[in-house]
Amino acid sequence: MDNELEWDKMLKIRTSGRDDTDADQFRFPYEPTPYSVLERLANSGYIRKNNTLIDYGAGKGRVDFFLSYQTRCHSIGVEYNERIFNALEENKSTSAAGRRTDFVLADAVKYDVPAEADRFYFFNPFSIEILLSVIKKIKESYYINQREMLFFFYYPNKEYLAYLNSSDEMELIDEISTIDLFEGNDEREKIAVYRVTNFLGN
Repeated sequence: MDNELEWDKMLKIRTSGRDDTDADQFRFPYEPTPYSVLERLANSGYIRKNNTLIDYGAGKGRVDFFLSYQTRCHSIGVEYNERIFNALEENKSTSAAGRRTDFVLADAVKYDVPAEADRFYFFNPFSIEILLSVIKKIKESYYINQREMLFFFYYPNKEYLAYLNSSDEMELIDEISTIDLFEGNDEREKIAVYRVTNFLGN
């Protein structure tokens, strides 16, 4: 917990705490990714200053502020909950990494993915049905500008993995283990990294 507060203080933001506002069977509660997990992702080398990351279910912006600060990437947070988004905007006004971050109040299913976006982060923000619709929007962007795309799924749920591992459009290229960061022996404690291989079809 000390690490959480220290990073919030350093980045001049407030991102701690769970928020269940507007959560339902399709859109899940806001819960920030632990900073220790984000440190591991930042040190992986998969995200660099020339990358543009989209964080789906941005919440209060922790992923965006931290990764932009650590890797110098451009980060875009997509959040549909207006009340949480207001807290996010307040964080942007004070954040040490605010210049490299942008935020959009939008339904992820309707959000048009920028042609430069090439990194995508998910911490189980919504149901598999919504994920499939979001990936369809990402594909539309890929058709406009074919590029390397990497997807990061932290603490992936069974539905996500079942889809991803049966897809002929993406391949698992790495699993960044985070199991040692927490008590217990939870096999879901990882960041699964997938690369697009076949968005254009056969």
